[in-house]
Amino acid sequence: MSALADIRVLLVEPQSGMRASIHNMLTLCGITKIEHAISAGTALGAIQSRTLDLILCEYDLGIGQDGQQLLEDVRHHKLIPLSTLFFMVTAERGYEKVVSAAELAPNDYLLKPFTASNLLLRVNRALEKRAAFLPIYELIETGDLINALAACNRAEEMHSRYAVDFMRLRAELHVMLGEANQAELLYKHVVDSNGVDWARLGVAKSMYLQGRHQEAGQALQALVLHNTLFMDAYDWLAKNHEASGQLPSAKDVLSTAVGISPHSVRRLRKLGQIALETGDLDSAEKSFKKVVSKVRFSDFRDPEDHVMLVHALVQKGDSAQARSVVRELEKTMPKQIKMAVCKAISTAYIHGKNNDPRVTEELAAAVMGSRENIGLSTRMKLGLAKSCLENNLDEQASEVILDVMRNSTNHVDMERAVTIFEQAGRGELGQKLVKQSRQEVMDMVAAGVQKAKQGDYAGSVELMSIAAKQMPDNPQVIMNAALAYLKCLEHTGWQQNLGDKARSLIDAARLLDPTNTRIHAMRALYDELQVKYGIQRSFI
Repeated sequence: MSALADIRVLLVEPQSGMRASIHNMLTLCGITKIEHAISAGTALGAIQSRTLDLILCEYDLGIGQDGQQLLEDVRHHKLIPLSTLFFMVTAERGYEKVVSAAELAPNDYLLKPFTASNLLLRVNRALEKRAAFLPIYELIETGDLINALAACNRAEEMHSRYAVDFMRLRAELHVMLGEANQAELLYKHVVDSNGVDWARLGVAKSMYLQGRHQEAGQALQALVLHNTLFMDAYDWLAKNHEASGQLPSAKDVLSTAVGISPHSVRRLRKLGQIALETGDLDSAEKSFKKVVSKVRFSDFRDPEDHVMLVHALVQKGDSAQARSVVRELEKTMPKQIKMAVCKAISTAYIHGKNNDPRVTEELAAAVMGSRENIGLSTRMKLGLAKSCLENNLDEQASEVILDVMRNSTNHVDMERAVTIFEQAGRGELGQKLVKQSRQEVMDMVAAGVQKAKQGDYAGSVELMSIAAKQMPDNPQVIMNAALAYLKCLEHTGWQQNLGDKARSLIDAARLLDPTNTRIHAMRALYDELQVKYGIQRSFI
């Protein structure tokens, strides 16, 4: 009991009576550091202000977000460390069957009614397992994936009861290190030993990451037939269809998934996007209306959802409802950094449909606003460029597309950008921009490399730092910038500010291109330099 007195718990429960009842149960378990939240919004405030050991969250939170949406937000935006346990409390027994296979599933479920002894058993079991994984979680969160992998191997021998869980984590670490082939071998071993569905999914994901889309598609199709409630399998099957250019099939898979589990905002958003691309305007409107409604009370709502809804409504000829959506956008997110640009793009859609000459003013304003680093998505930029071309604003379209090409993280974005120009009858201009963007990146990187060869490591850092600011989403540029910092440290000695910057660039590159093996090598060099200069390992 004494160990439980030290853990910090957040209880998220809107009903005062149930809140008091669960609080009393926690107290009987020996847990005394208990905080309360009555909604997803108040829970986020507590989560962001302190580190928690356990979150007990009611699924049905009434008005606003439900417990699953809160879980998705805190995991997706990394608001809680891997060590924080998340228990979902629910009376809906069917809920567990639908979402228990999800990637963002809670650590455990508590089905009402439950007793204090049952709660104590679940908490102790989860804490015991967490203790075995805690050293590895700490390494992962500091970006030390290589040592995390080694620690996994050691822990698997020490804690044989969690051997399969450690094997799963090892496979995930191989994926993060860009070693999908190694992950595939581990997942296949688990499949042969246990036949669990998450391992079958892991095999398919590994195939996808290696570009083996046909094999991945076959494996995923078999998986959703075998387990019709495995929601992650549907998501990956849709993703595989999309990567293979089979958008109608991707839409059909997502529609099926939404029919089974209708609460995932990200799945609904993806369905809306693909429905819009395939011309299924009714599905697009329906999906984005649900997204806008579900995120209304979220701290992470995105004004781009309103833009997509406006786009669908305008194409359906419903300008009146589209204007209402724009007004709602302006009213509900006045301080959101992307709001002004999204409002301008939305208004331009409406003006363009109605042949209103003010469309060019709105598009010009949107292009000007997009020059700032406001986090506008590639999809939104491509839509903006297409509207510019449709209204003979070739210069503005070129500016936006050039930005997309400079920061392209995959060939799909580049192809979509070129297709926009081809569809507008300006294919030659599109190809010119492709060559220009590639040459700009090559010249910038070459200049940085030349500086380093000449021994001007500080100059190389300066050049690549500028390049990273200009092209923050280009993995090639970010990796070369990180390398410039590392080489400077290697030849001129350790400087903490440069070390911190190198580390942040490596982390940024991993997010942009997680399967690139160069990231593994750069992290290894970073660790070697810390050892060389006697620097204590930093925990950032």
